Amino acid sequence: MSKKIILIAIAFVSLQAVAQEKRKGGERGDRDMMKNLSAEEIATLGTKKMTLALDLSSTQQTQVETVLLEQAKERKAKMAEREKAKNDDDAKKPTKEDRLKMRNAQLDSQIAMKQKMKSILTAEQYEKWTETQGKRKNKFKGKKGRKNNK
Repeated sequence: MSKKIILIAIAFVSLQAVAQEKRKGGERGDRDMMKNLSAEEIATLGTKKMTLALDLSSTQQTQVETVLLEQAKERKAKMAEREKAKNDDDAKKPTKEDRLKMRNAQLDSQIAMKQKMKSILTAEQYEKWTETQGKRKNKFKGKKGRKNNK
């Protein structure tokens, strides 16, 4: 009887360990891959994904790729800046005013992106794009909440 209980416990623990490994690898693998891509590659991938989702014309594809390239370059520059600040010996956390400035800049960037997309996409495509953007944000918020609850 006790042998059976021990075997069941070992099986349960090993299954749980295997399930956790799979979950970590999938999400982080994609993020690490994107980190190593150039801004041009990120823009190309994003354009192709949008083309598949929204059925973009060739003109729209080139316009979207230009916007995404600009955004990817900006993001890469900010990542490099954060990495540099993180590696400095006398690195200090941003003040409340700094965080407010960063958040305002981020929101301004999002507003500009929406305006650019609205000018490129048709009304139907724009509606679908905003829908997918909302889903992505909600998905991210859900993951962020789970991470903080651990």
